[in-house]
Parts: sequence; C-alpha cells; structure tokens
Amino acid sequence: MREPAERVERIAVTGSSGLIGSALVAALRADEVNVVRLVRRPPRAADEERWDPSGAEPEVNRAALDGCTAVVHLAGAGVADHRWTRRYKTELRDSRVFGTASLARAIASLDEPPRVFVSGSAIGYYGYTGSRPVDEHEPPGTGFLAELSVDWEAAAEPASRAGVRTVFARTGLVVASSGGAWGRLFPIFRAGIGGRLGSGRQYWSAISLADHVAALRFLLDDVPGLSGPVNLTGPEPLTNREVTRVMGRVLRRPTVCAVPAPVLRLVLGEFAQDVLGSQRVVPRRLLDAGFAFAHPTVEEQVLAAVAPA
Repeated sequence: MREPAERVERIAVTGSSGLIGSALVAALRADEVNVVRLVRRPPRAADEERWDPSGAEPEVNRAALDGCTAVVHLAGAGVADHRWTRRYKTELRDSRVFGTASLARAIASLDEPPRVFVSGSAIGYYGYTGSRPVDEHEPPGTGFLAELSVDWEAAAEPASRAGVRTVFARTGLVVASSGGAWGRLFPIFRAGIGGRLGSGRQYWSAISLADHVAALRFLLDDVPGLSGPVNLTGPEPLTNREVTRVMGRVLRRPTVCAVPAPVLRLVLGEFAQDVLGSQRVVPRRLLDAGFAFAHPTVEEQVLAAVAPA
C-alpha cells in the first residue's frame, strides 16, 4: 500500500460501541490519534461527547467537533437486529437519515470544518445484482435497503456542499466471530448444523474486520480524488454455497443442514430477501486507489476471524 499524503490527528466517531466502530477506535488509539466518541447516553469518559441522533431534529454538540480533522459516522440501528416490522423499518431509516443530516449540517456550520467526512452506507444500495459483478458506477437498485441507502447518502449533502471531502463507505458483510451478522454464523457452524441458505447460489460480498478498519483509515487519508461511494468489500465474492464449504473446511465441521428459502422467509420476514438475494460487489475504487487487502479471499477472512487475538 502506498504511503498516505497526510495523517489526520483528531477524529470524531459515531457508532464507536459497535463491531466496526470499536475496532476502528482501538486502531486509531494504537497510533496515538485523539479520538472523540459521540455517544447517545450521558458521557462516562473524558473522550465521550453526547449526541442524540433520534427524531426529526437530532442534537449534535458542535463544540465536540471543533478541531476535528475528520469525522467517521457509523451509527445506525442494526439491520439484522430485529424482524422488519413497519415500526422497525422506520427506525432503521430514521436512525441513519436524520442522524447523518444533522451531523452533516453541524460539520458544514463549523468555522474550520474537517477535511474529510466518512459516512457509513451499505452495498444494499445496489439491490439484487445476481451473478453480475458491480462496482461504484452502478446505479441504485430497488427494494427497502436500496432506497434507504440512497436517502442515507443524500443526507450527507450539507457537508459535501461546504467543501468537505465526503466519502460513502458502502459496507458489505463483515467477517468477524465476535459480532455482526457473520458472528451469528460461527456458533451454528461450530455446532455442526451449518449449511447453505436457500439455493446457495446467491453471492455474498464479504470483508474481514481488519481489512474494513484498514480501508476506513485509508479513506481518512488525503487520497486524491477519492470521494463519493467506495465499496468496502473483499475483491473475491463467493456464493453462499461456496462460503458454506469454506466455513466447514476452516472449522472442520459438516455443512449438510441446508435451510430452505420458505423457512428463512417464515423466520426472518422481509429481511430474508436480502439473505437470499445475490450481490456480487467488487471494491473497484479501493483497488484503483492502491489499497492492499490483507485478506482478499473468504477463506482468509474466516481464518482471520477465528485466529487467536
């Protein structure tokens, strides 16, 4: 990987208690970066500042952003945390769109705004893509997550309009044993009851937690021309059937317990269409910018997830 032009020194992070956010904060602190964590509860530590991303008029402590050279926005209700009722779909949308818009307005209002605003997004933007590889040039797809991602990214416009380099980190499936959607797979496969989901022909676009954090830090550097959407996925997506074989091989467990599509729809409701849907997403802009993946294959991603800390 090439050397960055300049390192940011003080970074505000939302969603710092989540899987990705906590790993990012730890990596930044290891390099002695000053991190300000924006939290929704009353602050309990010197590095925490309160913000309220809920509701149509979220509160952002502008003073907490003063002096920040970058802002990383990862907050939002978990997509796989609950069944997609009408109420929860509203929460998913509001937690992303309102929070992003408020944060972007606060950034734009600063006398000295940060150089870069990295705002979370998702590869759900592309909708169902089948077996066709897609990159950042692809238009949005259809469906709830695609529509949500479009509105989510549009909400960051105030920061971009103010001249802040704004990047949309379109995240795929993060391979980690300690959390996230993939974290739920490990106990099932370790128990020997893992298997393909539905037909198994749907593509999964995954990335290791370490590569995801490294990619976020890469985006924080002054990479010439790197703004707008950037896919945070590994370069070699596999089908669910192939992923199942990798999980069985790495964990040394049988993988014969397939879950039929009708059962997934019964258990997961509308969210099942995203589990069963195929997204073959490639990180074209990261690769073109010179980012080097430590774990380019799904097997390497799974091995990294189960390696001792």
